[in-house]
Amino acid sequence: MVSLVRSVVYTVVFYLGSVVFTVAAFASIPFGRPTIYFAPRGWAQFHYWCMRWLLGIRVVVEGALPQTGAIVALKHEAMLETTEILRLFDRPAVVFKAELLRIPLWGPAAVAHGVIPVARETGATALRRMLKAGREAVAEARPVIIFPEGTRVPHGEPAPLRPGVAGLYKALDLPVVPVALDSGRLWSRRGFVKHAGVVTFRVGETIPTGLPREEVEARIHAAINALNL
Repeated sequence: MVSLVRSVVYTVVFYLGSVVFTVAAFASIPFGRPTIYFAPRGWAQFHYWCMRWLLGIRVVVEGALPQTGAIVALKHEAMLETTEILRLFDRPAVVFKAELLRIPLWGPAAVAHGVIPVARETGATALRRMLKAGREAVAEARPVIIFPEGTRVPHGEPAPLRPGVAGLYKALDLPVVPVALDSGRLWSRRGFVKHAGVVTFRVGETIPTGLPREEVEARIHAAINALNL
């Protein structure tokens, strides 16, 4: 019952507050990218405050997260990590579903922020656009963030990797830093109730450039699922 009440309060406070940050991000578009970074980061800080004090969820990072010169491949179990990456990384270029850009105000603000959208239904065309956006992010010394499984996966259930991470790895010629996490223990993929506790982000061993696709995918898959116990 306590978790249910906390979840209700969190939902009301967070989504009402998100409206303010979304409007602020949209309004900052004419002022250029350096200005627009403030609203998403503030939104992520606000979300962490809501998690910490309304849900009782803390985040612990084991290891050092790279802030440039790498592709960061994260496990994806809950909405939690989609906001945390804006708090934990400096100016991240995030790979995510292009259909999210249809959200009013939020979509244009995300484009201005420099996200890397992927339209899965367009196949090779989507991959080319993703690689072009990825190269632009690298030129700006921004970390490229990707959820290689492509969708949220219940805790304890590893899923096959999408081809996007291998394409980025080859085209950008950057090392991959895999990150395991266990948010799904407290925050169900589809459930409404969130539970108090600690979510761990565990930074794995850096995977160097130049490896065969099969090897790099196997190493990423093993590393991001290190907390799937």
